[in-house]
Amino acid sequence: MFKMAMKGYCLGVNRLVYLIGFSASVLMPLLALAVGFEVFSRYVLGSPTIWAYDVSLFLFGYIAALGGALAQQKKAHINVDVFYLSVSARFKSLFNLFSYALAIFFLAVVLMMSFGKFEEAIEFNYRRQSEWAPTMAHFWVMMMVACGAFILQYTSDLLQDLYFLFTERDLQGQEEEHCGEQAESNYTPAGMEDV
Repeated sequence: MFKMAMKGYCLGVNRLVYLIGFSASVLMPLLALAVGFEVFSRYVLGSPTIWAYDVSLFLFGYIAALGGALAQQKKAHINVDVFYLSVSARFKSLFNLFSYALAIFFLAVVLMMSFGKFEEAIEFNYRRQSEWAPTMAHFWVMMMVACGAFILQYTSDLLQDLYFLFTERDLQGQEEEHCGEQAESNYTPAGMEDV
């Protein structure tokens, strides 16, 4: 029963993080269009826009921050593997647990700070210091969503590593891999094949 609850939690987190990361990837063509339009407007029409730089800056921030949890899910972040690859799977799990705990603490601090900045942005109508001067409130909402998704992904990874540490089996039921690590080729989270 407890294993099924943990497995369900991990599956739910995987789906949510996948949808957030996929949604962020949809912003990439919009970023390319904004930059392309600014170049066209500046060099062909001779009339640069006042909004393209701010839009491209925000879109890049959204893509990078909202895609971070999906990168963690796929184990695609940069890692120092000198010692990590030479130790046993149980020691890797211990190292992961320590790393995840630190990351969750850091992300919780950023989440709280982002909420404070969001409240300030609403109360004092903070705007970006540019000619277009867009509001900054949406940026802090995005930071809260990104930190929340990251924390959820880390808690899922933490549960999977704890389960492996105590049982030496993968929570997701994959015998050849542990700690939720998925094959890098054709990765799709469980239940997301039809999305």
